[in-house]
Amino acid sequence: MPADPPPAWVLTRRRAIGARIRTAREAAKLTQETLGELVGADRKTINRIEHAISDPRLSLLILIADAIGVPLADLMRESPGLSATGDADRPGRSGD
Repeated sequence: MPADPPPAWVLTRRRAIGARIRTAREAAKLTQETLGELVGADRKTINRIEHAISDPRLSLLILIADAIGVPLADLMRESPGLSATGDADRPGRSGD
């Protein structure tokens, strides 16, 4: 039985994380192919992560952060204003 899709705020956060990975990868002058080789994944997997299509394992995110030279926390941080716009429906968030 397929799992329910994640809430909208989760997809918003995945897109933000993917964009940070892409920006850091490009700053490190790595292609998706090269990054994939460094972390043991293929180019399509890196592309899917950057475009928020896949839900990567934590261990893969740790390897990606190391390969692109960015602390994992920097990739995961919430963007300013995100909770006011992107995850107002998140449990425990008022949206203000």
